[in-house]
Parts: sequence; C-alpha cells; structure tokens
Amino acid sequence: MNFSLNNETLLQLGMALSIFLTFIFLRKLLTNQLIKLILALTQKLKVDFGTKLILAYEKPIRWFIVIFGLYLTIKFIPFTLMTTSMEQSLLRTALIGLISWGAFNFSTVTDVLFPRLMERLDFNVDKIVIPFITKLLKTIIVTMAICMIAEEWGFNVNGFIAGLGLGGLAFALAAKETISNLFGGVVIVTEKPFTIGDWIKTPSVEGIVEDITFRSTKIRTFAQALVTVPNSTLANEPIVNWSKMGKRQITFHLGVTYSTTKQKLEKVVYEIEQMLIEHEEVHNDTIIVKFDRFNDSSLDIYMYFFTNVINFADYLNIKEDINFKIMAILEELKVDIAFPTRTLVLQSDQVVIENEKRFEALSS
Repeated sequence: MNFSLNNETLLQLGMALSIFLTFIFLRKLLTNQLIKLILALTQKLKVDFGTKLILAYEKPIRWFIVIFGLYLTIKFIPFTLMTTSMEQSLLRTALIGLISWGAFNFSTVTDVLFPRLMERLDFNVDKIVIPFITKLLKTIIVTMAICMIAEEWGFNVNGFIAGLGLGGLAFALAAKETISNLFGGVVIVTEKPFTIGDWIKTPSVEGIVEDITFRSTKIRTFAQALVTVPNSTLANEPIVNWSKMGKRQITFHLGVTYSTTKQKLEKVVYEIEQMLIEHEEVHNDTIIVKFDRFNDSSLDIYMYFFTNVINFADYLNIKEDINFKIMAILEELKVDIAFPTRTLVLQSDQVVIENEKRFEALSS
C-alpha cells in the first residue's frame, strides 16, 4: 500500500475522519429523536404492532448509521483498503445481519400479539404453543440469515443442502437423540398433555411445567429444583396431569369401639353422610358412607367422596374441616374412636396345674 502524505491526501483523510465522526454523533441524535417521534405517533394511534417493531429495530438502526458512515469513510480514504466488490459484500452482509437481528428481536412479540390475534379470530390456542412458535421463528430467522450471508460470499448453499441428502443417513444416526427430542416436542405441543404452569407427575419427575423447547421440557419440582427432561422421554412416558382434575378424592376408614351399639352406629353413619351432602365444598355426585367391616379392634366405617377444589392447600383445609365435623358428631353421640387393643388373660397357679394334669392324662 503506497501513498504519500501530501496536502491533498491529508485533506481527504480529514474529510473521511469528519464523515465518520459526524455519523457517530448523528447515530445517537437521529435515532433518539426519530424513535421518540415514531413511538409517540404509534402510541397516539394505539398501534402496538408499530411500537414493538420500532423497539425491536432500535439497536440495529443505531448500528446501521455507524456502518453506513464507515462505508462512506472508506470511500473518501485516499488509498485502497479493499476491492469495490468486497466493500459491497461487507455492506450487504451487515445489512442482512442487522435486518435479521431486528427480526429476531421482533419474534418475541408473538408472545403478546399471537394470543390477541387468536382471541380476535375466536380460536383457542394453548399457551404452551406460543413459546414453541417463538423459538421456531427465531431458528428460521437465524438459519435464513446464515444461508443468505453464505450465498453473498459465494458458498453454494443449494449444493450443501443437496449434500445433506447424500449424507443424510450418517447425519440421522449421529443426531438420533436430537431428532427424537424434536419430534417429542412436536408431539407434546400438538397433543397437549400439559401446558405451562400445570402440575404433572411422570415416572421421571413431578412438579410444575415452566418451559418447553425443541429439545427438552423444564419442570420445577416442589423442592424448587429445576429438572430438564428430554422431550423424547416425556413423549414416551405416562403423564399424570394433576392440574386437570375436576375434583379431588378423599377416602379413609373410621374405626369406632366395639362397645358402640347398633343404633348409635347407624346414627353415626347417617349423620356423617348428611354432613357431607350439606357441605358446600364436597362434590355431591359420589358420597359413600357405609359400615364396612368388623376389624380386629374396631367397627370400621368406610368413607369415599370428592372435594370441589383441586388446589392442594384448599384441599387440606376442606379435609381438616370435615375431620373436625366428624369429631363433633362422635362427641355428640358419645361414640369413641377405637385404637388397637389386646386382651391379656391371666390364669391362677391352680388352674395351670389342673390343665397340665389333663394334658398328661390325654398323652398317656
């Protein structure tokens, strides 16, 4: 690179530096004022789409001004740094990158705009689908940007894709688990055995679903540990979704003492059943209260019913309230709750001797 530092060269270098510094100064001034103006206009017109779009492209616009200033600066430099074709390729590469950057930022808006669109179209979409669509859009944007930049620099993308067809078997074998997880994620999104925020239980894990990606599902356990389960594993396991319960079961045996009379036992059964029927939080479709069996040390009453609530804390509150009401019924009827007992029979020495003599007589 040969050049002489004469007055004309110094003047051109000064102009190039001035252009670059001007664009650096305008970068902040123009973008701040322009973005504020557009944001004020979109907010006045209540155009959420336009506001989100401007915010997504705010940083790419700032960098575009710097890159364009740098491009003009190179044009005014009195010596050649690179060929014209390379300059244009670099500029187009930068434009592709900036446009893709803004689109990548804007793709997160689907979390807000997509539900509104579906609401207007009266189309119900599970909320687990929305983050999955967002991740899919981001993957597509990044892939397209890489392909366009590769094409710009002379790489044969079509030939590369065709080559994947020839090496598809080896690729499929190497990426078997990744592909399985991807299809597992598609199965979870389409069949919707659970959604974000649901309480699920599988042979692998139990907890609250926090997120689903192409590869895995993140579940927060009740010990606050975050477990990442591959989608292929979840798709092939039985999944119990406790959040989808319409009602919650309560079943147990209540044992009363053998000293309880038949009349009192019938009264206890009747009073407990009526209490459950009248309870606001007990599901009335299935209420079973029956004298079930003669146990070793108790007369057992079997109870089987459901609560209207499924939240665990509320469920425990209702269960506690029912237990207190059962205790009140037993106290009112003067019926005691049984506890395991054994009767020990003590014989006198004379009785033992007589029994031994009888045993010896029978043996001889």
